[in-house]
Amino acid sequence: MSKDEVIVRFENISFEYEPNKPILEEVSFSVRKNSKITIMGQNGGGKSTTFGLIIGKLKSEEGNIFMPSGLTIALSRQVIPRNELDLTVRAFFEKAFSDAISAGLRKDTGKIYDIDPRIDTVLEVVNLRGHEKMHERIIRSFSGGQQARLLLASALIQDPDLLLLDEPTNNLDKAGIQHLTQFLKDYKKTVMVISHESDFLNAFTDGVLYLDVYTKKIEQYVGDYFDVVKQIAVQAEKENRKNALLSKQIQENKDKANFFANKGGQMRLVARRMRDKAEELEESKVDTRKEDKTIRSFTIPFQNVIGDILKITEFSIINPKTHKPVKRKVELALRKNQHLLLKGPNGIGKSTLLESIAQGTASGSHIAPGVTVGYYRQDFSTLNFEDTVYDSLINVTKDTKEETMRAVAAGFLITGDLMRSKIGSLSEGQKGLVAFARLVLQKPSLLILDEPTNHINFRHLPVIAEALSTYEGAMILVSHVPDFVEKIRIDEVLDLEK
Repeated sequence: MSKDEVIVRFENISFEYEPNKPILEEVSFSVRKNSKITIMGQNGGGKSTTFGLIIGKLKSEEGNIFMPSGLTIALSRQVIPRNELDLTVRAFFEKAFSDAISAGLRKDTGKIYDIDPRIDTVLEVVNLRGHEKMHERIIRSFSGGQQARLLLASALIQDPDLLLLDEPTNNLDKAGIQHLTQFLKDYKKTVMVISHESDFLNAFTDGVLYLDVYTKKIEQYVGDYFDVVKQIAVQAEKENRKNALLSKQIQENKDKANFFANKGGQMRLVARRMRDKAEELEESKVDTRKEDKTIRSFTIPFQNVIGDILKITEFSIINPKTHKPVKRKVELALRKNQHLLLKGPNGIGKSTLLESIAQGTASGSHIAPGVTVGYYRQDFSTLNFEDTVYDSLINVTKDTKEETMRAVAAGFLITGDLMRSKIGSLSEGQKGLVAFARLVLQKPSLLILDEPTNHINFRHLPVIAEALSTYEGAMILVSHVPDFVEKIRIDEVLDLEK
């Protein structure tokens, strides 16, 4: 393939998951060889759908997708499917190859030879160095951040012509993001990335596909991420100015038409011409760009508790060298209006500790009787994927009234048909918004949050940060996003590495 060759071209592609619920309408764009493309858009706007169409998992209702024969494609998914969590590392990578072959994304046949050295090489690339028994470890035994690295590695090991990355920075610590950024800068082939991390994207992007959730179209831009954001803002301002001028001219013609109409006689013909002119100007108005909707400001209510809500005298971490648990002593008590930031690199045991505290099984941790715990898990496993959104929200508490529930849901952009959808059918970002709506309805005294920025549209993050900062109960937060943490009031930090 030549450098300027187009390796993906969408021509008038339309797609809908359900009748009369379009996701994409007559979308056209092209991706050239060796380009680094970012896909932008609101949660549920069709970003992951676009990837699904490229790999052939989804089929469009109309239009055509053109790709060169023999093009190899690999997708780094957002989460590891539950049916793969009990695989060994070796079996996980072997399955990545076999799935790609079955899907027609590569032409290899038969067994993948010499996979162990290839696994070692790719684990080094994603900064997930192992020990001699790494290939036999069960996927479930890895932390969320380590699983994110494994997902990335399962795509990189295939050395594809087209690399598709869906939210690759989720759960990654600072070192992991830096490692991934440098890899993408050095990668000599084509990359398409979905992410909400602006600084990460700007480090390597040379083009953007912008999904407009209102028009169902994809607009193509050239330039880095920040350049494109500026272009979109300038275009919106230009459209608004043009429409404002037209509105002024329309009103002037209507006023003149009313004036001449009252004169009678020949003046009525002049009035008609003025009205016709106003209608022509109305048709000249352009559809102004609508920014992605942002969730409304919200408060997470809490049930007042006197005294200590949570006491921690001991906790366990995972030794990064031996991969065995090590106990640590600590004297820590959280009362209402106290916020704790839990820090540490991927794999040290942050998520394991949060889960054991939330479930009341953590050795050395004690939650006061009667305390309601609101737990936001990074993999959304606190949600029942078979429930509808309506059932998931109405059943949070026994005294939840439907009117109250719907009002809360609307603040998180959960309305209409979305209420009847199953949790499992939602995008990862929409699942996150459902999880936040549940916390508001739950009114917890202790709030435990594990990577609450994952999958969430960047426009929502300042609103969420403000709600967490003003939360008046006890809170434990884990987040690898410094800009997000800086916006939240933190009273104490527990660094598990130290």
